Amino acid sequence: MNDDVSTAREYYFNVRTHEVEEGAQSNWKELLGPYASRAEAESALARVQARNEAFDEAEDHDEKWNANPLDDAS
Repeated sequence: MNDDVSTAREYYFNVRTHEVEEGAQSNWKELLGPYASRAEAESALARVQARNEAFDEAEDHDEKWNANPLDDAS
């Protein structure tokens, strides 16, 4: 019989120590996750950096980003 309680492990990346933790061992302000595997948690910071770069690039191409809302013709 299958229990309702999950025994799956969760992994977190600690942004202060740059180490992977099995289970949340540190303050939540220092953690990224949860991730299903250690490998996912290890690549968390690279994933965050890639997303930030993609956002910055999209922001650079947003014509209305620096527009004055008082000049908005819509």
